[in-house]
Amino acid sequence: MNEDELRKRLEILRTEHRDLDAAIDALMTAGSTDQLQIARLKKRKLRLKDQISLIEDYLIPDIIA
Repeated sequence: MNEDELRKRLEILRTEHRDLDAAIDALMTAGSTDQLQIARLKKRKLRLKDQISLIEDYLIPDIIA
């Protein structure tokens, strides 16, 4: 993937991460008793966060001072 494709992928992942966060909050606010579903959403959210971090690390190189 080139840099533009990675930036587009990063934005898609960030949007999906925010959407999952909103869905988890909605389920918890509604008093959902389906803890398994909430746990699955949280796990998926963590995987997205890991993918976001990998792409950000690639796009923003470390600067050694």
